[in-house]
Amino acid sequence: MRKIKKSSTITLVTLGVIVVSIISCMTQKKIGNNPTDERLAKINNSPNYKDGQFQNINPTPQFGENYTIRKVIYERFFKKYPNLEPIDSIPNVKTDLHNLDLSKNILIWFGHSSYFMQVDGIRILVDPIFSGNASPIPHTVKSFKGSDVYTVADFPKIDYLLISHDHYDHLDYETLIALKNKVENVICGLGVGSHFEHWGYDSKKIIEKNWYENVEIKKGFKVSVEPARHFSGRGLARNKTLWVSYVLQTPTLNIYLGGDSGYDTHYAEIGKKYGPFDLAILENGQYNKAWPFIHETPAEVLKAAQDLKAKRILPVHSSKFRLSFHPWDEPPRKLTELNKTYNFPLVTPIIGEIVYLDDSNQIFQQWWTQLK
Repeated sequence: MRKIKKSSTITLVTLGVIVVSIISCMTQKKIGNNPTDERLAKINNSPNYKDGQFQNINPTPQFGENYTIRKVIYERFFKKYPNLEPIDSIPNVKTDLHNLDLSKNILIWFGHSSYFMQVDGIRILVDPIFSGNASPIPHTVKSFKGSDVYTVADFPKIDYLLISHDHYDHLDYETLIALKNKVENVICGLGVGSHFEHWGYDSKKIIEKNWYENVEIKKGFKVSVEPARHFSGRGLARNKTLWVSYVLQTPTLNIYLGGDSGYDTHYAEIGKKYGPFDLAILENGQYNKAWPFIHETPAEVLKAAQDLKAKRILPVHSSKFRLSFHPWDEPPRKLTELNKTYNFPLVTPIIGEIVYLDDSNQIFQQWWTQLK
């Protein structure tokens, strides 16, 4: 009884320290700004905004069965988990992004959910994070060794910056401040533009959309904003801005950008509406039994790809940060293992390697098997 009481006290103290740390960070500009005025009025008219928050299509509990915030904090700080970070450096290659042939349809992944695309002459950057830390509190969620070889200086002008949602591992203040003069347009979910304006981005460059809306890039090139099953928030308030996935329909390719999402009915709906997809970019990592509804396991990634009618899968959301309790290499390892039943071509580049989007026969190495 004394041991239980002691662990509960420790957990509560730890929780208190975390809350104090978060509150002390609230004055930092990197937190951003919640929607107000005209932006908030537009949000209030959204059919998926109810009771002061954006809602998922289906009910989405914050925690899994038998889990509470206290239990999650206890497991995070007081339980031992093996192999959470690689001992070896994550392999990478430094591609010259400034001198790529713009006529080539390519993708380059930078670890986690950050990637650059050239598609039909348009340069797109998705969820960039190059600061080395995925948290408002410095030095708390550091990138793995070898995963941060790219900086903003390595990038040419970006035609469209796409943001899936406003969590720190997808909307990185330091990176976005450095990118400001290189970005021509920003596409994001409702409310997320409030952060960009707070950070000095020109409001004319910000395109905020609700689910089921789209942006015409040029003739034959459309970005459609679709649902995901997740949540949002950079401070203590949750779900004041919208989380999204994207469909890129271009003259030559059909690509799904999944953002962060738990498995749900939206995949089958999107597959029916837009499929088949030449490539589905799906999150595969940072899942846990404590939050089973907002991130998907490798098995769920394969179900989602099947629902989407995907021809190839690029698994992301791993190999850069430790945000859950699974071994760092488990997401690609399990996905590869389970895929023997499905036989999807898996696109698994090392960081910085060029993926040729028009070459469905490109071969990739299972680079994670070579590391400790």
